[in-house]
Amino acid sequence: MPNLEHPAYPAADLLRLESLVPCRESQVSMLLSVFGERQHFSFPSIFIYGHTSSGKTYVMQTLLTTLQLPHVFVNCVEYFTSRLLLEEILIQLQSCSGTEQTSPVHCDTLNDFVRLFKQAVASQELQDQTIYIVLDRAEQLREMEANILPAFLRLQELTDRNVTVVLLSEIVWELFRPNVGCFEPFTMYFPDYSIGHLQKILSQNHPPEYSADFYAAYINILLGVFYMVCRDLKELRHLAALNFAKYCEPVVRGEANERDTRKLWKNIEPHLKKAMQTVYLREISSSQWERLQHDGGEPGQLKGLSAHTHVELPYYSKFLLIAAYLASYNPVRTDKRFFLKHHGKIRKTNFMKKHEKTSNHLLGPKPFPLDRLLAILYSIVDNRVAPTANIFSQITSLVTLQLLSMVGQNDQLDGPRYKCTVSLDFIRAIAR
Repeated sequence: MPNLEHPAYPAADLLRLESLVPCRESQVSMLLSVFGERQHFSFPSIFIYGHTSSGKTYVMQTLLTTLQLPHVFVNCVEYFTSRLLLEEILIQLQSCSGTEQTSPVHCDTLNDFVRLFKQAVASQELQDQTIYIVLDRAEQLREMEANILPAFLRLQELTDRNVTVVLLSEIVWELFRPNVGCFEPFTMYFPDYSIGHLQKILSQNHPPEYSADFYAAYINILLGVFYMVCRDLKELRHLAALNFAKYCEPVVRGEANERDTRKLWKNIEPHLKKAMQTVYLREISSSQWERLQHDGGEPGQLKGLSAHTHVELPYYSKFLLIAAYLASYNPVRTDKRFFLKHHGKIRKTNFMKKHEKTSNHLLGPKPFPLDRLLAILYSIVDNRVAPTANIFSQITSLVTLQLLSMVGQNDQLDGPRYKCTVSLDFIRAIAR
């Protein structure tokens, strides 16, 4: 029995849609309920959020394309100014309506956009059904003019047309809400894929020359190694395609059959350990990795590649370490003077407390709260940092590394009352 059912859409299209979006049937069913029938007025704005690689963009593209709903799909990173964004929406709308573009579209203000939007959807075909405007990476809207986000949330009201704006983002709605208040969208959460979901999705890509059970066993081994360090579906799919040839070598040579899981595991285990060193890093290309597996060498032996002892930290982890170091050694009262451009007048005084006469580096690092760490991070990074799950996962990784280093030194931890500090020795150890 199919999981997706809706009276407004053909059963064949829903069955095909269900096969294309595995493990996201509940989210698709919720979206279909919100969309309603083609001619019905849907919710003015929908906000969909979730961690990276949770299927938000893919599900929306597949849903709108499979059901042949008129839609506009724009990535806000590519069209990073309000003018580029509004003009791209109008250009795609003209192609949806079937009208030929005789002259370039120029749209400088929201008033022009509303006027041109009404002209673009003037055809009878678009007036009889809902138009969906999907804005991917919608957190970039916060960098644009203050009236852009509220206007998109009320676009149905401003244009008096049957239009729904869908915002896709990795951060929660509370970080979007303007200070002056705005129309609240319908929020929807896409959870991360579980290990069972990843097993089911990755197993669908099995090569035709091998059985589905054989490839499923390979995916089970792959997830057993990588699931704790990587849950990105795209990265796991890349790793599965990259290492499958090595997994099949004993079967190709005739040394084992598809059921000899022990021999297959012993053959692939050292190569998966090598692949573990290059997760997310992309130090080598797929062709270089295949050549390395064929030659049986180490990743650092290829010419032109950096040694693994010199692999750099993720971009924001460097700034997090710097921010943690500054928070550990600088008093709280100096933050305003160091990290604010317009901190006002500072009265000079020769008075110093007794404990401040000693160098802070001799006294050791001081504990600091997470809010202060993030405030310093935002001030030292040039571009605006969105507090996504990636930032907090890097904070967790750095804190875990420090805890492990302290346990290795037989230091006493104060249980739940433990507060984070970052010393210069710890930073040097991480850099090494």
